[in-house]
Amino acid sequence: MWNFDEEINREKSNCIKYDWREKVFGRSDVIPMWVADMDFRTPSFVTDAIRERLTHEILGYSFRPESYFDSLIKWISLRHGWSVQRDWIEFSPGVVPALNICTLAYSDHDSEIIIQPPVYTPFHRAVKDHNRRLLYNTLLETPDGWIMDFQGLRKMITPRTRMIIISNPHNPVGRVWRRDELEQLVEICFDSGIIILSDEIHSDLNLPGNKHIPIASLSEKAAAITVTCMAPSKTFNLAGLSTSSMIIPDSALREKYRSVLEGLHLHLGNIFGNVASEAAYTYGHEWLDDLILYIQGNIDAVITYCSDHIQVIKPVMPEATYMIWLDCRQMGMSGNDLNRFFIEKAGVGMNEGSLFGPGGEGFMRMNVACPRTVVVKALRQIESAING
Repeated sequence: MWNFDEEINREKSNCIKYDWREKVFGRSDVIPMWVADMDFRTPSFVTDAIRERLTHEILGYSFRPESYFDSLIKWISLRHGWSVQRDWIEFSPGVVPALNICTLAYSDHDSEIIIQPPVYTPFHRAVKDHNRRLLYNTLLETPDGWIMDFQGLRKMITPRTRMIIISNPHNPVGRVWRRDELEQLVEICFDSGIIILSDEIHSDLNLPGNKHIPIASLSEKAAAITVTCMAPSKTFNLAGLSTSSMIIPDSALREKYRSVLEGLHLHLGNIFGNVASEAAYTYGHEWLDDLILYIQGNIDAVITYCSDHIQVIKPVMPEATYMIWLDCRQMGMSGNDLNRFFIEKAGVGMNEGSLFGPGGEGFMRMNVACPRTVVVKALRQIESAING
């Protein structure tokens, strides 16, 4: 029903992923597999809802109706089994702004904030840009996959530690954290009085056989210390509409968040983000199920191709998201040299691993949310470059 094989020309649409290639990679002809948005058409039930709203040709100040909140609550209940109350929900103009708002709301200049690299680069910036002390609790790479270092976490916590920012599911290593892992995290943070800021923007993109667990849904303890970020932007390719939700069960944490949000005058949002979000969460189940199967097919294609033709690259099988963490350490390059190789020799633009912090050196992040023909073309160019 949905044509994910369609190749759509995104050039000259003020598209960061394509129209900034010259600026980012130094050439405009690389296959762009970097920015985490999709090359698939935004689903018609979303664009139809936006068109319908445009029939009323006044675009003045607006608010989010109860149907907006109802669609989110029902979505989370059906997809993740979490019963969210209406008054827990706050607005944010995107998850990255939310990370910064929470840094301002829950810490001061003497505070320490922990992140777990290699991890999404705005986590680093949200701490550093506001002059908080950044602590790295680096993930551990094991034969069974990447795991949290709970022993290291306990040791680094001090009386000045205010918050830990979690990627759940994890970007870029693709882990879906298990219940026992999250419960252990909650116990450590609750006992130490630390807030968990959980970025769950990829929570809808669990691959077959994996189940997302919202941290705040685990227990009353978890709900009391967890601030959750969710959004339709990754799921339905709506990043340009700057609309996301903060779910904050604890009233004191919620009030601190709201105070900063409204103090910065960021609470109103925009008409089309509201409309698109409601439509996505109301009608998006079947579309998302088909999308996930297609993305899994792209991931399988990368795993198989590398195994058959590019053994020097070891893809890490993701449990969620449409990004693949490529282990390129056997190529004998890292950092800028590795990045330049893929740009100049293979003509493929990806995210270089060290940008994600400690543990990322020698890796590349590949975005496969695109038609399979594009994935295969990129792999063939990488194979040719390596053989050359």
